[in-house]
Amino acid sequence: MDESNDLLRYSSPNDLLSTFKRMDTFRTNTQLCDVTLMAGERKIRAHRVIMAGFSDYFDAMFNGDLAETIQDVIHIRNVDPDALAAIVDYAYTGKLEIRVDNVENLLTVACLLQVENVKHRCCEFMQQHLHSTNCLGIRAFAEGHGCGELFAAADNFTKENFLQVIESKEFQIINGNQLVELFASDDLNVNTEEDVFSAMEKWVQFDCAKRKPFVSQLLENIRLPLMSCKLLTDRVEKSPVFALSDCGNDLLLEAMKYHLLPERRAQMQNLRTKPRKSNVGLLYVVGGVESYQGNRNAKASNSTEGPKGAISIECYNLRRNAWTPVATIGNKRLQFGVAVLDDKLFIVGGRDGLKTLNTVDCFDPQTKDKTAVTPMNIHRHGLGVGVLGGPLYAVGGHDGWSYLNSVERYDPQTRQWSFIAAMSTSRSTVGVAVLDGKLYAVGGRDGCSCLSSAEVYDPHTNKWTLVSSMIHRRGGVGVTVLDGFLYAVGGHDAPASQDTSRQFDSVERYNPKTDEWTMLAPMLNCRDAVGASWLGNSIYAVGGYDGTKYLNDVERYDPVKNEWEQVTGLNTGRAGACVVVIPPMNSGAMRKCCA
Repeated sequence: MDESNDLLRYSSPNDLLSTFKRMDTFRTNTQLCDVTLMAGERKIRAHRVIMAGFSDYFDAMFNGDLAETIQDVIHIRNVDPDALAAIVDYAYTGKLEIRVDNVENLLTVACLLQVENVKHRCCEFMQQHLHSTNCLGIRAFAEGHGCGELFAAADNFTKENFLQVIESKEFQIINGNQLVELFASDDLNVNTEEDVFSAMEKWVQFDCAKRKPFVSQLLENIRLPLMSCKLLTDRVEKSPVFALSDCGNDLLLEAMKYHLLPERRAQMQNLRTKPRKSNVGLLYVVGGVESYQGNRNAKASNSTEGPKGAISIECYNLRRNAWTPVATIGNKRLQFGVAVLDDKLFIVGGRDGLKTLNTVDCFDPQTKDKTAVTPMNIHRHGLGVGVLGGPLYAVGGHDGWSYLNSVERYDPQTRQWSFIAAMSTSRSTVGVAVLDGKLYAVGGRDGCSCLSSAEVYDPHTNKWTLVSSMIHRRGGVGVTVLDGFLYAVGGHDAPASQDTSRQFDSVERYNPKTDEWTMLAPMLNCRDAVGASWLGNSIYAVGGYDGTKYLNDVERYDPVKNEWEQVTGLNTGRAGACVVVIPPMNSGAMRKCCA
């Protein structure tokens, strides 16, 4: 109540409620009712003014030029009588009981009558009750009724739980076009492409005669090139379902060429050669100088500021487009190298703020256990690491006094480190990657300047050989490989005597067949001390230092389009982090560790 002098404002929700209760009593006693709604044989008495005020459908009907405007009896066809009666009751009482056995009928009526609140509540209810045994039906129902959010939820649930869905009765009767749509999706959550082929066989064999016309479409959306040669010959080619396709032999030939001509894979890219998001593995970012550590204006790739905290690890799930914290390892370390051996992260060398380290730790992302590994022969920070044919290689770096050209190799069988041939050039903050059975060392710093040179190690001859130099000098460069090419991403070019450096957004690619570097589209951000890695059919640039701040921004490069796009950023800005991929495991356990 608002009272002042000669004005009184009064509001009483209870009076409004009392009015509607009386209207409901009138309806129950058929008093003043001026319209009858017919659903089947059921008659539902109501008041036009209440129905028009409640529903846009009735508003248009009773206040327009339609014939129903003056009709006493309105037939509402193809709806459940009980659902219509329940929603009319709701118009008068504001009360509605939504159950598993009536929600679809209620939603159908709510969509017809344009009662958005009921429609929303029914969709919410169905989302809460999604299950592998009903998600396909809900997905189709939502699509047919234009319920976008419900369709998206059911669609995501279906793809996420696809291996359970194909065991349901609903899967046996799914529409062929809907199955083609599912097979085409990158988001289908399967362990291997064989799972998709098995699902197709199961669906087709349920009714071969009627489903034969869909076989070719389904096969075109199964990524046969990503299946092994053994599976293609022993499983796919011999399948009775495969013989039903008009294009099966062409697709099989395409897959075999993909295996037999790996040097041509870059020209063979299409939907079938692109791994599904569930089959690319997880991208891990380990350590680095973080936003809350040290002096944010220090040069990230060459800073002498020690780390203030422990090593934090995040992982990126492409299907969810999300970064998830994995663990924080209790020892302080910076400018180390990371490689993947047996699905575990090997953290090699670095410095702890006081001294350069030769220690090596092994971290298991599944168990979160960390164990010590045999230390290197030389203390190294700013080193590069890579796994070549089983052994792990530690390349160059700085020992606290001088820049190193030495390289040592760890044998996981004997658990011992041994020296191999040294590089021709001393390199710290060097980019290291493995391509075509050889180890590449790219750029870095030699104590005087940043380097444009690159060299390659052949384990069969135990020799390093210089290859063509990059177009730009790059220290703090991110290096990775994809489809037979070597990529050099970002970095800086400052001489060691300067306190400031120029950060790069430029990217170049090396073709080992022509021994040439080519400039590519620049990144969206300048990035020194950037982490770079492949994931699926793309290159990722993670974090780094732009001259002002440590970045949490992440970019993805599409080699077909020659374009960079921004994706979900890290939880914290970091530079000088190591970025690696752990491939998926058939059990799916590795994917679940970051769920």
